[in-house]
Amino acid sequence: MRRNALRPVPLAVVLGVVLTSTGPAAAQATAAADPVAATGRSEPTFTQPSLAPGVDYTLPAEADVKAVLDRIREHFERSTPYTVIDTETGAPITDLSKPRKSAGIDARRGEFIDWTYSMGVVLAGMIQATEVTGDPRFAAYTQRNFDFIFDHLPYFRAQAKEFGPQKDGYRRLIDMRELDDCGSIGAALVQAYARKKDPRYREGIDLVAQHIDKRQPRLTDGTLCRPRPQPVSLWIDDAWMSIPFLARMGQLTGERRWFDDAARQVTGMSARLFDEKKGLYDHSWFENAQPVDPKFFWGRGAGWMLMSMAELLTLMPEDHPDRARVLDQYRRAVAGVGAVQGGTGLWHQLLDRDDSYLETSASAMYVFAIARGVNRGWLSTAWAPVAQSGWQAVARRVRPDGQIEGICVGTTAAYDAVYYYNRPTDLGAMQGYGPTIMASAEVLTMLRSFDVEKKLNTFHWRTRSTSGKPVGKP
Repeated sequence: MRRNALRPVPLAVVLGVVLTSTGPAAAQATAAADPVAATGRSEPTFTQPSLAPGVDYTLPAEADVKAVLDRIREHFERSTPYTVIDTETGAPITDLSKPRKSAGIDARRGEFIDWTYSMGVVLAGMIQATEVTGDPRFAAYTQRNFDFIFDHLPYFRAQAKEFGPQKDGYRRLIDMRELDDCGSIGAALVQAYARKKDPRYREGIDLVAQHIDKRQPRLTDGTLCRPRPQPVSLWIDDAWMSIPFLARMGQLTGERRWFDDAARQVTGMSARLFDEKKGLYDHSWFENAQPVDPKFFWGRGAGWMLMSMAELLTLMPEDHPDRARVLDQYRRAVAGVGAVQGGTGLWHQLLDRDDSYLETSASAMYVFAIARGVNRGWLSTAWAPVAQSGWQAVARRVRPDGQIEGICVGTTAAYDAVYYYNRPTDLGAMQGYGPTIMASAEVLTMLRSFDVEKKLNTFHWRTRSTSGKPVGKP
């Protein structure tokens, strides 16, 4: 499915996906009964309500946010096949005593049980959801996935030894070639290892650490890079494929060098990709195109970096010498994306081009990163309404069956606007599911941590005092 122009009313609205303050049952409403689709919705006490088709300018209830989380979790539970199949015939394989070339995980419905960067975000988000909600079912999903992977890894290693690494035989884990193969899901594995000290998990963590630390190409200043699509290329995506893992390794080992390297990535990538005038991140940098290469401020690209800085600041020691520099860069990036939020609460595929479509994964990433900043005190509560309105817009794209609309499919580092404008969206694009889970959990934390005054036709988030009364102004 493609969306190549601004559409103020998401397809989710047409399908009748509504998240209202009346509770999760409202998500089943039909399009005809959806007041938001036709007229928008605003806080009923506002004397001059902000109404526009498709806009939900209300304060979400905790139960509504949890209902969205549950729908997504149930979608993953229903969709994940814990089976090995013959990839040529689709028949289950139960005898794993002898490797066969055609054996593989069942990936016909998607990458749910695979070792991929996008599933890494999902698995990390599930753990965060359990930590915030207290519901063990989210983290249980992560553990079940990792247990399946490591239960079957010996079989697929034997397969790779005999036939070479196979696409559906955990090739990315057995034969790591780039950051996409290891960093994101490696960070989730560190989180899972903190909950279950499985030595197989630790072996996997060490494999990831060895690749990032010793084998991944770097620029002369230590910034991680790729040999594609140009011989020396820097992708902003690689912020998420490296920084959270490096920070988690610092937490796991107690060694400062991992935090040093994480901060080095923020500095090196920002020096080449952050546009100081726009306050936005370019998607890519090519050494052989300097001094001027094409610049495209792709939404999800900037989202990867903002999420990465938020994760690093969460884990980095307060006295780390690079913390102030990372915090300053995070705040400048927040200011940049905050200035280009669209009128529905979502952000655009190309952030500075409002005729590009409104995209879900980037929007969820910004909601997470901004809400985390408000919750941790890195940002003023003046930023909370940005996360609030962004969340309401993202939530409207979560269908009753837990699938999420408007997620851009995988996107390479490209050279022209036409490519970015015309990247399709797909319900199976996993890149938006993990960020939406993480945004949900962070918005829940924000709702529990602050008081909200509704006056002057808008929302004023206030720091909650120990007496339970709001104090101060943002």
